[in-house]
Amino acid sequence: MAFSKMAFLALLALSSVCGLASATYRVGVGRADITGPSVEINFMGYANIKQVGRGIHTRVFARAFVVEDENGSRVAFVSADCGMMGYGLKREVVKRLQARYGNIYTTDNVALSGTHTHGAPGGFLMHLLYDISILGFVPQTFETMAQGLYLSIKRATDNLVNGRIFLSKTTVLNVNINRSPSSYLRNPAEERAQYEHDTDKTLTQLKFVDMENNLLGAFNWYAVHATSMNNTNKLVTSDNVGYAALLLEKEYNPNKMPGKGKFVGSFCSSNLGDVSPNIMGPKCSISGNECDLLTSRCPAGEGDCFASGPGKDMFESTQILGQRLADAALRLLADNSQETEIKAREVTGDVRFIHQFVDMPNYNGTSYNPLSRKIDKIRGCQPAMGYSFAAGTTDGPGAFSFEQGTTTDNAMWNFVRDFIAAPTQEDIKCHEPKPILLATGRATFPYEWQPKIVSDQLLKIGDVIIAAVPCEFTTMAGRRLRNKIRAAAEAISGIEPEVIIAGLTNIYTSYTVTPEEYQAQRYEAASTIFGPHTHSIYMDVFERLTKAMMNNQTVEPGPSPPYMNDVMLSLNTGVLFDGHPINTDFGYVKTQPNKEYGINETVKVSYISGNPRNNLFTEKTYFTVERKINEDRWKVAYTDASWETRMIWHRTNTILGFSELDIYWDISPQTLPGEYRIRHSGEYKYILGGKYPYEGLSHSFTVKED
Repeated sequence: MAFSKMAFLALLALSSVCGLASATYRVGVGRADITGPSVEINFMGYANIKQVGRGIHTRVFARAFVVEDENGSRVAFVSADCGMMGYGLKREVVKRLQARYGNIYTTDNVALSGTHTHGAPGGFLMHLLYDISILGFVPQTFETMAQGLYLSIKRATDNLVNGRIFLSKTTVLNVNINRSPSSYLRNPAEERAQYEHDTDKTLTQLKFVDMENNLLGAFNWYAVHATSMNNTNKLVTSDNVGYAALLLEKEYNPNKMPGKGKFVGSFCSSNLGDVSPNIMGPKCSISGNECDLLTSRCPAGEGDCFASGPGKDMFESTQILGQRLADAALRLLADNSQETEIKAREVTGDVRFIHQFVDMPNYNGTSYNPLSRKIDKIRGCQPAMGYSFAAGTTDGPGAFSFEQGTTTDNAMWNFVRDFIAAPTQEDIKCHEPKPILLATGRATFPYEWQPKIVSDQLLKIGDVIIAAVPCEFTTMAGRRLRNKIRAAAEAISGIEPEVIIAGLTNIYTSYTVTPEEYQAQRYEAASTIFGPHTHSIYMDVFERLTKAMMNNQTVEPGPSPPYMNDVMLSLNTGVLFDGHPINTDFGYVKTQPNKEYGINETVKVSYISGNPRNNLFTEKTYFTVERKINEDRWKVAYTDASWETRMIWHRTNTILGFSELDIYWDISPQTLPGEYRIRHSGEYKYILGGKYPYEGLSHSFTVKED
């Protein structure tokens, strides 16, 4: 039974008097479903207008931990299976938390981070450039995410118990590569010589246990893009890091369905800006030849430059890499010191936090340049995207004839740019050598295109500091920031902290590269929206915030991002009505399963259905695969959150509103033999108004022993 907060403080005082080891923290973990509309809404990540959702492969979740020290200082951190985080979402989540808990939670001590999956519904960021490929704002996505993020923290809060925290790290190879190696080589040779690899290979884990050493949760940070599922995927997916989380939670929540159980395991984003999971490297899609290193282009007739993973397809690649990450996390949880770089050590010390909004275009400061050994003046620019942004990456190539590494402009594209919003001469000079393709900072119709005010935040738990950055830092950009924060904190406390970069947190502002990488103007540099000094500004701000936090000083909150909820536009239409063919009804099984299946075969069942957007079945499931236990009892074996299943929806008649739902179940070697059936639940929208539930049940079938 969890102690009350008063009992917790009393126990601490008694332990101190008696000289006993005390429970340093109250810790809690929580999880909630954030799966938005899975059909007819574009996914966020690849900005591909053709990537419109058609169903679900895995549900997506928000996973939270809350830590409070003996003085009542508290922080909350959430890792969510989404592309990134928008400040409109954070503002709404904090509002809901404060409605329940008062001022225990604020903008300053709550951090919301995205895993960067490119396979979840978009329309929640509230900035035109990021929502335009989604056809605008999607209220259903926003509300589902806001409520799920809130619930994950609420559940972590409700689960607070006296507990302990342990830190451990291990090296994980064969999961990531640098997708812009020519940019990385722009960094000084003496700096690169300090690191064995051109990407970070370290997985860092925080383990949470109660006072009886029962495992509560584990949060793991590792730098890799969640893009094993490429831009042809149209099923909601949490991708490689999400699959790793499902595997981890399955290990410690036996006999529970995905997304259920007390143990919470998460794989969080870090400095993944130039880091790809497609470890087989980029090749020309038709010829199979190597792409050009600098431009990531292929000769005419050889196809697009596309990188791939280690599997035979994107599903298997996701599995392979997710398994490698999960195995590494499991090794750390087993605390086998022979296989870990650092044996798990306990985290002790107080909890602190600091946050500041920064107006990036109007930032002016100075930064020490170690190469010239001089103090450089630094300034921010109005947001702008460069030509190479349109080239895309080797994880997802762009459109037209744009190339990475472009440092010259084009009269035709400049004409198109100026028709939308023309940059000033000061903008052009400020962003050099980036040629501006979109002057997003100058565009105001119908509302702001990209953020100008960013959220910079630090959470301190003992000697662990989490740097919540509002974008995608590249490998070296993240290394420099970690070093800067570590040095600043150690100079004050005398203790060298462990610094964790938490990427894509609180608000999204694309990428941040080092000043040297900026000169190469590959995709990541072209997407560094505040100009060549962006990274230097972050170094300056986070050093100042670190010093203030370590000295228990406060800082000015800074200018808040604009409130834009009331000006959102959308071209997405709602569900008008659902219909079904004559002589059938909703839930009618159009395609029944075979009578018998073997291991590694796939079951398919098709239903006459309503539109899945009528009811998202949040925290529930659109279908269950059920196994017969006895004459009167069936037990759920799989749901729509299970890796082994897929749900694919398609319209059969747009005018009459007919649609069908196909459910696939891949029978794995771990499947128990026996009698099974598949049940589908849904809602249809009546043409005269109202939504009504329906259900369909397949014939039973047998899975035979291998």
